[in-house]
Amino acid sequence: MRGILFMLVAILLLSCMDALAKWLLTAHDVTVIQILAIRSIIILPLLLLVFSLRKNLATLKPNRTKLHLWRGAIGFISPLAFFLGIRDIPLTDAIVLFFSSIFIVTILSVIFLKEKVGVHRWVSICIGFIGVLIVATPEGGGQLQGYLLVLLGSATYSMLFVSSRYLSSTENVPSMVFSYNLCVGVISLLLLPWFWETIQWEPLMWLIVLSLLAVSGHYCITMAFASSQASLVAPFEYSGIIWGISFDFLLWNTLPSYSTMWGASIIMASGLYIVHRERVRVQALV
Repeated sequence: MRGILFMLVAILLLSCMDALAKWLLTAHDVTVIQILAIRSIIILPLLLLVFSLRKNLATLKPNRTKLHLWRGAIGFISPLAFFLGIRDIPLTDAIVLFFSSIFIVTILSVIFLKEKVGVHRWVSICIGFIGVLIVATPEGGGQLQGYLLVLLGSATYSMLFVSSRYLSSTENVPSMVFSYNLCVGVISLLLLPWFWETIQWEPLMWLIVLSLLAVSGHYCITMAFASSQASLVAPFEYSGIIWGISFDFLLWNTLPSYSTMWGASIIMASGLYIVHRERVRVQALV
C-alpha cells in the first residue's frame, strides 16, 4: 500500500504540473524554454541543498560523464516536445499518448539492453500502437502537430528511461537525476535569450509552484518504486487519465472524444499485459 499511495500522489502532482504548464502556455504566453529554465534554476539548488545537508554531495558526481551528457541532451527533448504538444491538444489526449512509452521502452530494451521479449509482449506492443493511432486521430479538436510532438516526447522519455537502466550498473539514481536536470538547465538557459518573454509576478509565482510540483512528483515516483515491486505500482500510473479528464473539463470545458477513450482502453490493456508478462518472466528467473 505504501508504494501504491506514493504512486497515486506522484501522478496527481505531475498531472497538476502538466495542467499548470498548459495553462501558463496558453493563457499567459509563457514559452516552453522559460518553463524549463526556471524549473531547472529551482530544482538544481534544491538538490544541492538536500545533499549538502546530508553531507553527501559526492553522491551527485557522475562516473561516466560523457554518457550523462548525451543522456541529458536527449532527455531535454522530452519535456520540450511534451510541453509544446499540450498547447495544441487536450491534456487527456497528451497523457494517454505519453503512456505509449511502455511500448517504446520494451522495443529499445531489446535493441540496446539485449533483453528477450516473447511473442505475448510483441503482440501487446502491436495492439498498443493501434491504440496510439486511434488516439492520434484529431477527432477531439487537437492539431496533428500536437499529437506528433507528444509522441516525440514519449519516445525520448523512453530513451531516457532505457539509458538509466544501462547506466545503473555504475551510476546511482541521485547522480543521474542531477546530471539530467543540469543538462536541461544549461541547454534551456543557452536558448533563453531567443525565447524570453516578459513575465508578470503572478505567472512567475505559478512557475515556482510548477517546479515544486515537478520535484515532489519525481520524489514520490522514486519512493513508489523503492517501496514496492514495479509490476505492482506501475499500473497506477494510469490514474493520470482521470486527472487529465478532470482538468480538461474544469479548466478548458472539454471532454475526451470517443476515439480517445477507445484508444486509451487499448493502450492501458496492452500496457497492463506487458507489465503482467514482465512479472511472470521475473518470477520464472527467481
